[in-house]
This record gives sequence, structure tokens and C-alpha cells, in this order.
Amino acid sequence: MSVINLPSEDYKGRIIGKEGRNIRAFEIATGVDVDLEEEKVIKLSSFDAIRREVARMSLERLIKDGRIQPERIEEIVKKTREEVDKIIFKAGEELAHSVSVFNLPTELIQLLGKFKYRFSYGQNMIAHTLEETRIGVALAHELKLDVNLVKLGCLFHDIGKVITDKEGSHIDLGVEVLKKNRFPQKVIDCVASHHEDVPFTSLEAVVVYIADAVSGGRPGARHEDFGEYLKRIKTIEDIAKTKKGVKEAYALQAGRELRVIVRPDEITDDEALITAEKIKEELEQKFEVFPGQIKVTVIRETRAEATTKI
Repeated sequence: MSVINLPSEDYKGRIIGKEGRNIRAFEIATGVDVDLEEEKVIKLSSFDAIRREVARMSLERLIKDGRIQPERIEEIVKKTREEVDKIIFKAGEELAHSVSVFNLPTELIQLLGKFKYRFSYGQNMIAHTLEETRIGVALAHELKLDVNLVKLGCLFHDIGKVITDKEGSHIDLGVEVLKKNRFPQKVIDCVASHHEDVPFTSLEAVVVYIADAVSGGRPGARHEDFGEYLKRIKTIEDIAKTKKGVKEAYALQAGRELRVIVRPDEITDDEALITAEKIKEELEQKFEVFPGQIKVTVIRETRAEATTKI
């Protein structure tokens, strides 16, 4: 959750807008849930830390700018999202360079940068990756193994965790992206076996496994099992995204609300109701046991514009 302190309570009215248009436009554009209950405070919640960061930066800029209206909201959110992408890329470069890895493909740098906003069992992934790599490199030196192989195995072992647009385990997704970028098979094997899902093919792969276990297993390193929670939230969104005409889907309130944005040129009002019902039924089939209900809201919004010749 991200918290923004307001200069005064009056700002809330401007953020909400006439008939709630501004806050609705903001939630649709960012995919976060906005809580205005606390005095002079706005809380932004989403399971996705990158969405929260885009929303936080956007809202702070809108408050400073003063022009809070749907068109301006969309413009600011778009610019902020582009800026956050640059921040992510820089974080990826810094992570790679800090372990003396250079000249990586752009796709992998961008994925590594997402570690900045991702936690695994409560442990920040940049901190975990740096720690694991240092442990692995130290062991490789001591055992006179291929240091560079261990370094790359440690650096990329969890890269599949930040690939959110595809189905599969983080190991399978990590292996796939490394193959796509033509990494040596020995590096790919280190990633594939770091949870013992497949047999070790080298001593370097064993070292990557040990370094991962040491970093994640030390007292205080990790808390709470977020893995299953994140998987469930992503599944909720993915179910909606498979439906015709769906542009975006955002799971909010810890998965108890699903907000679905549809393309008005592809879906009629009647079809929007049918889509909501279909999503509800599929969610009920997928989650036979779920802690609470899931509210499905399908939003179909049209906008008309005209420009004078003056």
C-alpha cells in the first residue's frame, strides 16, 4: 500500500471530481484501488508494486499541477508509466553492473529492473539476488569452479518471477527467456535446477542452488508466503483477459474485486453484462474454495470529443 498525505482535506473533492469522474478515471488508468477514508490521506492499494508506484507518482503530480480531470489524468499516468519504465531499466543496469555483468540484452535488463518492486516471501528480489550472487561467487572461488557461470546462474535464477504476461512456473519462464536470448546451456541448466526440479548438470549448478538456499533460508530473510497469493491474484486477472473485447483487468481488495475495462467499439452494454456473468461463472469454477466473494465490475466507457475551428 502507498500513502499520500494531502495539504488539506479540500483536495479530496477535486480528486473525486463531478459524479466521481476523476477518481474513476484514475482507478481505470492505473489499476489501483483508491481509499479516501482517512483524513488528509489517500491510500493506494494493488498487489502489483509497479502499478502502485505509477499511481503514487501520478497522483502527486496531479495534486501539484492542480488540473485534475479525466483527460489530464490519462496524460499524466501515461507519462509517469514511461518514466517508471526508465527507472526500472536503470535499476536493472545497476543490478547487473554491481556484480560485474555487462552488455546484457535490453529485455533482460528491463526484467532485472523489475526486481526493485518485487518481493519473494517478503524479501526484496534485488537484495536477495545480490546476496545470493555474492555467496555463489565466493563459493565458486573457494572450489575453483567457473565463477562467471555461477554469477550468471545466480543473477538470473529468479528472472521468471517478473514475467507476468505468460503462464508457467518462474523456472520454466526463466529458462524460456534465457533460451530466447541465446544464453549458454550451462547457464540455463543452473536456472532450471535451482529448486531441484531437474537434476544438476554441473557443480556450478549445485553452487547456485546452495547460494539461493542460504540467502533465502537465513533467519529474518523471509516472512509470509506471498507466492500463492500472487499466483491467485494473477489467475483472477488472466481469466478476465481471455474474454472478447477486454482491454484491461485489475484485481483489487486482495482479490475480492475484479475491475474489467472493455473496449466500447467491440462490446455493447448488453454484452458487458454477459461478460461479467461469464467471468463470474469461470471464477466460481476455478476457485471452488475462496475466502470471501469476488465482485466483478465490467466498465464500458465512451467519450465524445469535438474541436472548434477557432
